[in-house]
Amino acid sequence: MMNNKIEIQELGCKNYKETWEYQETLFKEILDIKIKNRREDAGLQTPNYFLFVEHPHVYTLGKSGDMSNLLLSEEQLIEKGAAFYKINRGGDITYHGPGQIVGYPILDLENFFTDIHKYLRFLEEMVIRTLAEYGINATRSEGETGVWLDVGTPFARKICAMGVRASRWVTMHGFAFNINADLGYFDHIVPCGIKGKAVTSLNGELGMEKVAIEEVKEKLLRHFKTLFEAQLITQKTEV
Repeated sequence: MMNNKIEIQELGCKNYKETWEYQETLFKEILDIKIKNRREDAGLQTPNYFLFVEHPHVYTLGKSGDMSNLLLSEEQLIEKGAAFYKINRGGDITYHGPGQIVGYPILDLENFFTDIHKYLRFLEEMVIRTLAEYGINATRSEGETGVWLDVGTPFARKICAMGVRASRWVTMHGFAFNINADLGYFDHIVPCGIKGKAVTSLNGELGMEKVAIEEVKEKLLRHFKTLFEAQLITQKTEV
């Protein structure tokens, strides 16, 4: 039985490893229900979640990533106050930190549609529509997942990175949208393994010191709800 309800959880500022483990718990919960349904014809609905979180400074490397794209030694990571993890999503290396909106949709796509490419395009579209509300014309860059500005020019720059994992149509990991982020931390990696392209943030593009993050989240969720034809249930939670 399909379930288009998605529980929105606000995790606040959380350590990356704790949040990753929490994602894995929810991911396994959904997979276990799906396996039970197939083995026993139990007819149980699978839940869907969307986690919002902000991480302390951390670099993460996807399963197909290249370690050489991290430009810091272990000692330098400590000096920068940054953690580093090799993780099980797609994509190469990226940075998470204060001033970013990080979103982890943990969905059973069989509740919506079974197309991982459509899923990624919808996540991109959610961000593109949100940026349009701020007067920013964002687009996709062919062959490069995420959301970009001025694609095809020498000024091309990424404002939102994406990397997901999926098994039996259940998703985890997600997107990192630079709102008020310290972009200096990107200087210590080759972001997403793409050389020679810059990153940017919403506050930088708008020429503002700070953009209201909660306002951006509200816009993201409104577009997410429309694209996925979902019912959203919001709650604060503690991991």
